[in-house]
Amino acid sequence: MPSDTIVTCFPLSESDADIIRAAAADDFDVIVANQETISKEIFKADIFCGHAKVPVDWQHVVTNGKLKWIQSSAAGLDHCLVPPVIESKILVSGCSGLFAPQVGEQMMSLLMGLIRRSPVFFKAQQAKQFIRRPTDNLFGKTIGIAGLGGNGQRIAQILRPMVNRIIATDCFVDSGQELLANGVIDQLLPATSLEEMLPEIDIFIITLPLSSTNENRIGKEQFDLLKPGAYVINVGRGSVVETQSMVDALSSGRLGGAGIDVVDPEPLPASSPLWEMDNVIISPHVGAQSPLRIPVTIDIFCKNISRFLAGQSLLNQVDKTLGFPLPEHRIPFKW
Repeated sequence: MPSDTIVTCFPLSESDADIIRAAAADDFDVIVANQETISKEIFKADIFCGHAKVPVDWQHVVTNGKLKWIQSSAAGLDHCLVPPVIESKILVSGCSGLFAPQVGEQMMSLLMGLIRRSPVFFKAQQAKQFIRRPTDNLFGKTIGIAGLGGNGQRIAQILRPMVNRIIATDCFVDSGQELLANGVIDQLLPATSLEEMLPEIDIFIITLPLSSTNENRIGKEQFDLLKPGAYVINVGRGSVVETQSMVDALSSGRLGGAGIDVVDPEPLPASSPLWEMDNVIISPHVGAQSPLRIPVTIDIFCKNISRFLAGQSLLNQVDKTLGFPLPEHRIPFKW
């Protein structure tokens, strides 16, 4: 009988669970938990794969000493990357960049909706008003991307044929040199040069992960540096942007519009003025959603089980002090 246990907590069918059991072979029992049971079942885990959306006593989990590895089923890691886990020897891997095609599509839906004034026309449609109103162009615009991980790379590749210029910032400038050499982006700056990029761009796309460095990174100072009428798209994490500063920039006309798949707080309160703005499109953190999400997550987890058993580094293994994978640990991208 296996002495080690895998505990999962994301929507799995029995056939999905059997795929994990096959990958684990005779080395692990597999327990399929859910949000109602995970706070207890996790104490049985040597490996945990999933996303606990309920409170988990991570200090107790660490003290218990059984858990060796967390495979998050989400790109965001704030649900598990808490101080006790960071300070422990527990390995953490995630799904950063795994759903870049879907995030890229979500970005396009938000951006094109703003450019072509979809909120205004949707309201006119509801009122049965067939009235021409001004729209904008994507053609000829300069794009700025904050964060050139998997999502940022995919977004740059989608937009390349449609726009005039693409500038990006990233913590790891060396890892983006291939995109620069191939003409996917026109300029690559270090993350600390974000403010240098902002006055040059018409559309500001945020794909930054949440970390202590990035929390509230975008606020009044950054919005004021943008060109008047610039658009902001956030498909990273909500807490990277100071929401009130964004509201103020939109209300004053400083920003031409905002497309937000993520926001702080989530869910956005009904009292937020963002709901009523004609130059805002809101989606409820669905950028990574796809019929392929579960099988793709199972695939990376099963690959990582093999790597874990072989003592190899994990795909998307997280640098716990940074809160995201280093470039050498990111999943290989094939677009």
